[in-house]
Amino acid sequence: MIKSVTDMSLDTLYSIYLQHPVVSTDSRRVPDGCMFFAIKGETFNGNRFAASALEAGAAVAVVDEADVVPAGDERYVQVDDVLTVLQQLAAHHRQQFLGPVLQITGTNGKTTTKELIAAVLSERYRVLYTQGNLNNHIGVPLTLLRLRPDEHDIAVIETGANHPGEIAFLTNIVKPTCGIVTNVGVAHIEGFSSFEGVKHTKGELYDYLFSHNDCRLFLAADNPNLTDMLEQRGTALDDPRIIAYGHEARTGLACCGIVAAANPFVAISWQQTAPQPAKQHEVQTNLIGTYNLDNLLAAVTVGLHFDVAPADINHALGTYQPSLGRSEYRQTASNRLIVDAYNANLTSMKAALANFAALQLPNKMVILGDMNELGTDSDSAHRQVVELVAGCADIKEAWFVGKRYVVDGTSFHLFANVDEVKAHIAAHHPNDMTILIKGSNSIRLHQLPELL
Repeated sequence: MIKSVTDMSLDTLYSIYLQHPVVSTDSRRVPDGCMFFAIKGETFNGNRFAASALEAGAAVAVVDEADVVPAGDERYVQVDDVLTVLQQLAAHHRQQFLGPVLQITGTNGKTTTKELIAAVLSERYRVLYTQGNLNNHIGVPLTLLRLRPDEHDIAVIETGANHPGEIAFLTNIVKPTCGIVTNVGVAHIEGFSSFEGVKHTKGELYDYLFSHNDCRLFLAADNPNLTDMLEQRGTALDDPRIIAYGHEARTGLACCGIVAAANPFVAISWQQTAPQPAKQHEVQTNLIGTYNLDNLLAAVTVGLHFDVAPADINHALGTYQPSLGRSEYRQTASNRLIVDAYNANLTSMKAALANFAALQLPNKMVILGDMNELGTDSDSAHRQVVELVAGCADIKEAWFVGKRYVVDGTSFHLFANVDEVKAHIAAHHPNDMTILIKGSNSIRLHQLPELL
């Protein structure tokens, strides 16, 4: 008998989930006994793959088109809208978990911060955290449905957005007990219309936390945009719901820290400052980029709040290995690479170039890809990047990749796409260079390191 949304409550669907607690939305990856949710996208319709998912081992297929359901096949659950039901199921499941849930958002650094915080908390707790970049309206529910009250003590959930209202929507699914906005910068302007639109949307996490007195906000107190977002909401830095960190010891901070060295790997010096100043700690990390200081301090602060011992915090930060093309240093047979090719916007590009300029490494070169979703600011942003590179006297060579850069009047190389770059590398292979590789993920610069 076909079960439809009219005769199946969320509680009933949840009981099915408890019997089959592994969830998939990809018919190519179907663990035995899982629930397959037939989500629709702009270029695909999961309903058309429900039968193959069941053949591959799924126990249940949740669909929203009646014509894909064979008469009498009780393995199908028909609902009005599969995506909505997935989100509702995840929100319901989240409410069964009584442990702390930390939500992270921000323009830059949220994935690295998530990874660092998870590493620190894992020194003491069993932690569920977002895998990779599953931080949207599908990835967040999938992450929450991996939460096991008997297997996890705490959850760290990353949330992203490129349109107004998305953080509020995801926050109402996550229902965090604490949160952090890593920073706000010039990104996804095409969707947000303006930088103020970015601040407003990221600030939707503030709104949720401040509407619940038992929630806490971790805050980078030296970031003027983040403190401005507080002021816009009539909230002061000394609000007891705020746990702040910064670069210099002062009243009201939970901890502080500075970059002790960065050539190329970042070492930091930090200390707990509340309830009273404690001893200094030195940590050598495997991260590239002084812009990671606040990401590291966020992890320290969260760890201290959840009673992770300083020695364990240091161990986690010192052994963490960056991946996914974020702040990675790679030594190849021919070159030294700084790979930050997962994403790019004007704010992160400026930070990466500033850090690159400060490194005391020889024979510098950059391969920079387009920055996407900048809307009407795109031309200006790409022009600024070219000007910044031109102003770096020790950059010996610069390759720009994509359709948005204009390099007329310079000695820089311009390539339409990554395939043209590959061909150029084959013909003119760089040697003994220190190369910064950065661009939006869609430019596919992550394909270059293995060739360099």
